[in-house]
Amino acid sequence: MLFYALTIFLSAFLLFQVQPIIAKMILPWFGGTAAVWATCLLFFQSALLLGYFYSHGLVKRLKPKQQWILHASLLLVCLALLPITPSASWKPLTPDAPTFRILGLLAATIGLPYFLLSTTGPLIQAWYVQSNPGATPYRLFALSNLGSMLALLSYPPLIEPNLTLHHQAYVWSGGFAIFAVLCIFTGWRSYRTAVVAESVAAPEEPAPQPPTRSLYFMAIGLSAVPSMLLLSLTSHMSMDLAPIPFLWILPLALYLLTFILCFDAEGWYRRIYFLAALPFAIGAIAWLMRLDPSARPDVRICIVEYSLSFFIICMCCHGELARLKPHPKFLTGYFLMVSIGGAIGGVFVALIAPYVFNANYELPLSLACAVGIAALVLFRDEDWPFRKDLLGWPAIALFTLSALIIGGLAREMREMVSDSILVARNFYGELRVKQYEGMYDWDGHRSLVHGAINHGEEYTHPARRKEIATYYCPDTALGLVMQARSIGSVQRVAVIGLGTGTIASYSRMGDLYRFYEINPLVKKIAYEQFWYLKSAEGLIEIDMGDARLSLEREPVQNYDTIAVDAFSSDSIPVHLLTREAMLLYFHHLKPDGALAIHISNRYIDLKPVLERAANSIGKYALVVETDDDEQEKCYGTTWVLITGNKDLLDRPEFKKAGEPPKPAPWLPVWTDDYSNIYKVLK
Repeated sequence: MLFYALTIFLSAFLLFQVQPIIAKMILPWFGGTAAVWATCLLFFQSALLLGYFYSHGLVKRLKPKQQWILHASLLLVCLALLPITPSASWKPLTPDAPTFRILGLLAATIGLPYFLLSTTGPLIQAWYVQSNPGATPYRLFALSNLGSMLALLSYPPLIEPNLTLHHQAYVWSGGFAIFAVLCIFTGWRSYRTAVVAESVAAPEEPAPQPPTRSLYFMAIGLSAVPSMLLLSLTSHMSMDLAPIPFLWILPLALYLLTFILCFDAEGWYRRIYFLAALPFAIGAIAWLMRLDPSARPDVRICIVEYSLSFFIICMCCHGELARLKPHPKFLTGYFLMVSIGGAIGGVFVALIAPYVFNANYELPLSLACAVGIAALVLFRDEDWPFRKDLLGWPAIALFTLSALIIGGLAREMREMVSDSILVARNFYGELRVKQYEGMYDWDGHRSLVHGAINHGEEYTHPARRKEIATYYCPDTALGLVMQARSIGSVQRVAVIGLGTGTIASYSRMGDLYRFYEINPLVKKIAYEQFWYLKSAEGLIEIDMGDARLSLEREPVQNYDTIAVDAFSSDSIPVHLLTREAMLLYFHHLKPDGALAIHISNRYIDLKPVLERAANSIGKYALVVETDDDEQEKCYGTTWVLITGNKDLLDRPEFKKAGEPPKPAPWLPVWTDDYSNIYKVLK
């Protein structure tokens, strides 16, 4: 048992340890958006499905020795492909529809190693049954999920803070080499033991009953619902709550924990308690979804409520899934159905929903599916009263409660877009344009919203369309820099992040303002729904694509000012804040130019990050913080101004407005190879 357990545990650990490693490597190439993680999860689930297909076919069609020879050969081939480092040739040239490019990149980089790791769980369990007739292998499945969960939970506190991405890739590759040797040895022992077991006459036992088609369909449904909820809830929390990688790992760890509890021993899942809690869990998520961001509880409370509700729903689905376990003889087919369900959920959320829906409907749809699958489970169970008497009060109560919950979720979906004049969506997320009518005609305005964050506002009265508002008012660091320009000088300004195009209002005749924007929808909405770009006095250019990649390809631009205002919901993508990014910005700035970075954030304190980055390249930094004004026209903001021009920061208006950031020697300088967001959480 020891070698089987070690092989499964190590394979599961490596399988889930590589997920944050490779996702963090490629995140900067695709704008740093949470959608990259959702696409990675789709790839991981699809590769897992292929691995289960392979395991099922291998066990059904080949003899034990043939199984070992084929699998060992693939493992040896895989060793020649290490280490796992993505090629720079996969960097996108355009921002359009990056989903399939990400999938292709992952397939080329970690495709075969990940595929072989994904085969290990069902294959090793099948080998264990072959060499130990009559043994029950399902606790090995629980051990596999334990290894997966430990891999995820160990990454933030142990791996990420202590190893660069380069070193992470090499350490993981070394772990894979150890796994390959262990797996080959275990397979060799297994097939030799299986030959001995076959030669020993076993007492005749009645043939086990094969699983029905209905059972397989239920297994697919019970695994698809948690998979849908995993991706949709992760995306929702990243966009509306706190866009930090911890919220990518936490739901996945809980998802795996429920597998461990449900497949380790039946006592962990008590149907009557978890199904009774299911409506409350669904209601809690729906309630938090509809709350205005300003009315939500503390972020920690929200995370706990989301996590507890998600845990209950997954326990219900995976607990019922464990109750369907067939005889070990049919385990590879059973796990194949489980993986099909997981892949279906991933394809729906990551591949279909962004291109079919104009809003994030997949979360309420996932909750509705959870209600439906729970009702179906109870209805088809002959030991419960719901099916015996369709007109009795238990059945009526079940279907009434299900209908009420699903109806409430449908209403929530309608209200999600009812207050917006435009709702649009693509790979990079959902965008809304909201119209607000003021007390007076001149006070009406509209805003662009991404997730829960306002990305710019504009007054709709023709006389006020060029007024600068929100995060860019004259008292901000950006406003001070714009006003400090010498009269009559022509300015070249770069802005990373378009939004509504508010910064274009600072342009004057002869100026060049070039916006770098990765989301094609933002450009379309900025021109069609707002006037800042159309009424700008200077020349406006928009470069589509990730700003880092665009600036790397361009010749020196000699900008006077670069403004970094690229937010994915409430956070600037990390790759725009590293030392390499700073060097690139100043490569394109004039010697006396200024870099203004908008870091307003509810959850992350980026001032130490920028202090360390500025100090590492020999530049000066100034933090300028402002408060909301009484008219609610200008928002409270935090900008950091970085420049080599000491005379600019010595001006009275700058000294009065801000102060240098506090030294942060405790924080390592962030680079493209190292960053740790957990150290700067507020």
